[in-house]
Amino acid sequence: MVISEKGYSKISLRLAKELGIKNPHAVPYLVKVVVNMGIGKVLSSSDGQHHDSILAEVTKCLTLITGQKPESRLAKQSIAGFKVREGGVVGLRVTLRKQRMEDFVERLVKMIFPRLRDFRGFPLRLVDPHGILNIGIKEHLVFPELFQEEFRKIYGVEITLVPSTRSREQAIALYRAHGFPLKNE
Repeated sequence: MVISEKGYSKISLRLAKELGIKNPHAVPYLVKVVVNMGIGKVLSSSDGQHHDSILAEVTKCLTLITGQKPESRLAKQSIAGFKVREGGVVGLRVTLRKQRMEDFVERLVKMIFPRLRDFRGFPLRLVDPHGILNIGIKEHLVFPELFQEEFRKIYGVEITLVPSTRSREQAIALYRAHGFPLKNE
């Protein structure tokens, strides 16, 4: 993020001009980025002995991707068909804010999206009516911090971007200003 002479980023200034917003505090911005990895399916397919090693592997993976230690998400109820017990770990989550969020978004746009296989941009339907963008990446190996030899399985990563605005059109303009490849529909 490059700061201009008045303390606002170039993205904010360009976005205010594009949307016709006079008050610089009313310009939409990213509040947080949440990165999730669901591991319930991986844990249920393995035998009980390897739960700790799989959990440690996924924790290491998410820590390398985000630069922050993830928190465990526990199952709220038991589901016998999925071999899930109440209180068992079913996922990991990291919430990024401020500078770590800005760095992650910049890496996402400039390094990760070009590495995705057969990628031609995101459809606008991924942005919900409140402006929240949900992105799913099938392989965690697109992140350059990770080496395939270190991981036994391939994990999916879910990324949620939450803007300050609740207007879908302003949120789409914000994502485009950050460089997200959104398709025109």
